[in-house]
Formats: sequence, C-alpha cells, structure tokens
Amino acid sequence: MNSNELKRIIEQVSRDKGIDKGVLIGTLEEAIRSAVKRKYGMSENFEVTYSDDTGEIEVFQFKEVVEEVENPDTQISIMDAKKLDPESTLGEELGVKLDTAAFGRIAAQSAKQVIIQRMKDAERDLIFDDYKDRVGEIISGIVQRVDKGNIVLNLGRAEALLPSSEQIPRETYYRRGDRLRALVIDAKLVSRGPQIILSRTHPDFLAALFAAEVPEIAEGIVKIVSVAREPGSRAKISVTTEDQEIDPVGACVGMRGSRVQGVVQELKGEKIDIIPFSADIAHYVASALAPAGVIRVVVDEENRSLEVVVPDEQLSLAIGRKGQNVRLASRLVGWRIDVKSESKYQRALKDGYQSLIRLPGVSESTADALFEAGYGSARDVVAASPEALAAIMDQDEGKVAQVMEAARFYLENLAREDAASEAQELLAKEIMAMPSVSEAEDDAAVAEEAAPAEAAEGVQPPVEDNE
Repeated sequence: MNSNELKRIIEQVSRDKGIDKGVLIGTLEEAIRSAVKRKYGMSENFEVTYSDDTGEIEVFQFKEVVEEVENPDTQISIMDAKKLDPESTLGEELGVKLDTAAFGRIAAQSAKQVIIQRMKDAERDLIFDDYKDRVGEIISGIVQRVDKGNIVLNLGRAEALLPSSEQIPRETYYRRGDRLRALVIDAKLVSRGPQIILSRTHPDFLAALFAAEVPEIAEGIVKIVSVAREPGSRAKISVTTEDQEIDPVGACVGMRGSRVQGVVQELKGEKIDIIPFSADIAHYVASALAPAGVIRVVVDEENRSLEVVVPDEQLSLAIGRKGQNVRLASRLVGWRIDVKSESKYQRALKDGYQSLIRLPGVSESTADALFEAGYGSARDVVAASPEALAAIMDQDEGKVAQVMEAARFYLENLAREDAASEAQELLAKEIMAMPSVSEAEDDAAVAEEAAPAEAAEGVQPPVEDNE
C-alpha cells in the first residue's frame, strides 16, 4: 500500500464514519508500533510517525553513538552515525530509519487487525459521547426485535433498549418495522458497545412531548413545574409563566385542544390534567384535585401535609378510582394529602372542641382561644409546647402543666375505651357466627335419623338355610 493510497483511506474513513483524523492517525501509529515490536522484538527505543502531508509512515530506531559497537540493536558506531548525520557526536542518540516494507505479511496483518479494532472502538466512543449528552431527549427508532418482552430499536448508527418495565401497560408495539418514540434515560458504555436505555413511562417523557408540541414551552416562555403519571391511565402536569399576557394552561391545550390531543394520541389515550401552578399551596392543591371542588385546606408546613375538605357528594370524585386522583395530586404538589368530607370534618371539629371543654381548668372562653389558635383538640394540647399554651391561656406554667397532664390522661382513657369497644365488636361478630341452640338441635336430629339408614346400608340381611 503506497503513501497516497493510505492517505486516501484515512480521509475516507474519517469522512464516512465521522471519526476524527487524529484518532485514526494515532491508531495507525499504534498498530505499526505493535507490528515493529513483533518483527524486531524491540522494547521502547523506537518511534513511529505519520506524515499527514505525504501519507508516509516512518519508523526510527534510536541508537547510542559509540566508538566501538557492542550491541548492534542499541548502539551505532561514530563512523556510521556520521554517514547519516555529519553533526553526530559520541554519547548522543541517533534515530535510524527502518524499512517499513520489511515487516512481513504477519506484521502487516496484525497492523490491519489493530486498525480495524481501533476504528470500531473510536466509532463506539463517538456514538456513546453523542447519546450520553442526549439523556432527557426524545428519540425515534424502528422496532428491530422483541426479546423476552424487551424491545430493541434501531436508531441508525446504534441500537437502543426499551425494557418491559419502561413500556406503557396495555400498549403493544411488537411488529417489526414500526416506528416508536421514547425518552433517553441512560447511556452506558459496555464491552459490546454503547447501551442506550429508553422509557415511555418516565414523567419526563410527558414533559418532553409537551415541549415538542407547545412552542411556548420549547422557547421557555411557559415552564413545566411538576409532572405526575400513572402510565397508560392518567397524568397531571402543572405549568406556569412569568408573562402575564399568556395563559399557560391554554397554551398547552391549544386551539380546540389540538396540542394536548397530540400528546394524548402519542400516549395511546392517557388522560392528562393540565393545572396552573401557584406558590400558595392551598390554591395549588385545590387545582390539583380538580375536577372536585375544595371547601377548606388546612396546611401543616412542618410535616408537609395537607388536610383538604370537600363537599360530601364530591368525596369519591376527589379521591378518584382506587385513590388515583388524590395520589397523583400528592405527587404533583409534593405534599401528603388527607381528603375528608365536609360532614366528617365538622364532626371532627365538634369532637375536638368537646375534648377541650372536658379538660379540667379549661373554660369555654379558654377553649375558644385554643381553638382559634389552632389547638382544636386534646391531642393538639398534648403536642403543644407549655410556653405557647401559657401565652394563649393566660395562665402560669404550673396550671398549664396540669391541663396538659389532664389532656394526656383523657387521651389514654379514650384509647382504652376504643380498644374495649373494638374487643366487644369482635366478640359480637364471633357470637353471631356461631350456630344457635335450635340450629344445633336440628343438626343433631338430622344426624340421628341418618344414622340407622347408614347402618342399614352397611349390614347385609341373613341368608336362610333351606336344607
């Protein structure tokens, strides 16, 4: 192979495979270096260089210039050195050019194998570098095969894996040749090459679909705050904008629902609720629980929990089928949500207020003050700090301590009563499950009637002897 042909091959491979020429040249030099070691058994006293201008490979073996040569592999006489370089001096190292054509067939084959392998490695690294920076993006591929429920997609230059765990339930795409869109969630470099992992169930897949459908999201005018999904069934997404003239929800819905319908069709009918984000957690959770109406929201910032009161007739709507609506709303806002009906909430308020009135040393006015301050029951009194109660009740800490002890005693008695009540209910159920006396007598009578018949069936009549 002449130098011009080698130069042309390097340029063609670099152009076709998208591999940097410097990588190919470095690979080529390493391959020649390996071939030189095999041919001549050299250690590291040589150098391989490639001229990009001429396409020529040069191999120089370095030898020490000496008066008398003892080791021809590492030394050269001063007379021979002067022939190569007139300015050579004793003790310096001189590079002696080797004939690359003398490597032989085995060395050339070895060099070829190294070059091919390095080209594959370089192409593999290039693909990995490309896809590791695309994590979080949607890509499109063609279904190549299905292996134990896992789908392998052909992306052109690489293959990607859509595991069964990342596929939307009840969604089927098993036909070879179908085009499929999914989200890149991971890119790994393994021995077989880049492994690209995809997902259609990840919440970011829904966000990326909206970014593709809604120009305002792609441009950053409308921002997606949070996404909660139960893939294949229902999803909630909250959006916001700093532009007062833009309706973020309307931008995502589109004219006659055209934009959101594009996302729904890609997800094969998954229902999507688009919710406006609010910094006020009470307004935010009220929107998140739509279509149910919200009467009251009690916020516990310390425990990041919300008590939401809804009309009695909308309790099942707020909770959703198998708790789906409240579960998605809780994931969306990032707070724990406890939904109660209005009647149950009012009963809880009444019972809590009555528990305050029953405490020794707590008058009706004091109970009102505690209730208005957020201590709506004896349980809240026990959990409160003595200093806070003293300020509300306008009493010294000694009397407050007595009230807290009375509240603790009240709760203990209440717990014992509840346990006793549960035990009585359990006993009543066991008694109801037992047969009555008349039923037991009837069973005994039936058994007595059945006994002679069963005995008769088991006894044969005697045979008369006519003799």
